[in-house]
Amino acid sequence: MRAVILANGRLSDPSTDRARVRLDDWILAADGGLHNARRLGLTPAVVIGDLDSVGSDELAPLDAHGVTVVRHPERKDETDLELALAYAVCHGADEILVLGALGDRWDQTLANALLLASPVLERTRTWLVDGPQQVTLLHGPQSLSLNGAPGDTLSLLPLAGDAHGVTTDGLEYPLKDETLRFAATRGVSNALLNRAATVRLTEGLLLVVHGGPLTANPEEHAP
Repeated sequence: MRAVILANGRLSDPSTDRARVRLDDWILAADGGLHNARRLGLTPAVVIGDLDSVGSDELAPLDAHGVTVVRHPERKDETDLELALAYAVCHGADEILVLGALGDRWDQTLANALLLASPVLERTRTWLVDGPQQVTLLHGPQSLSLNGAPGDTLSLLPLAGDAHGVTTDGLEYPLKDETLRFAATRGVSNALLNRAATVRLTEGLLLVVHGGPLTANPEEHAP
């Protein structure tokens, strides 16, 4: 099952974001993500969070549509998005697409990107998407196949240490069983040569940032 979570960040390209959503997706809103859901013409099945960004007048109509509301206290250790991700995994999601996770606040944007490394998501392919850009995380050993357009930007960023055994196919600057060092920029601004590329990782954590329009198939999954 694929879950789509609407967070409360910026939607820089709503039409592209809306086109990614499938009819059979399970839609969740992380608190104020309810507003982004409405902006895209979506009715979530679940609204989760402390609901400090949702007015009481907005909650009443949810019952009429059979929406599940999961309320958490305002004084909590997790962000609303972290709660929504855990809820989706707990209820069987094996792939998650997050819209509205990026925005003007650097702290929230960085925290959302780092959530990809959560042990809760280790077995769940998770994407942070903003228009034509999307980010996912490889946990070694793992591979990712991408379909896009020639010239699309693809950046590979080690997280929490060095990434070992990085091998790529279909990129302008190929890597073969190499190490990308943490806090170094060697993996930034590579590019697709054709319409398909593959990234393989033996050990470590590797953020994969695709900066162009694409359909991606991480192993058997695709957003």
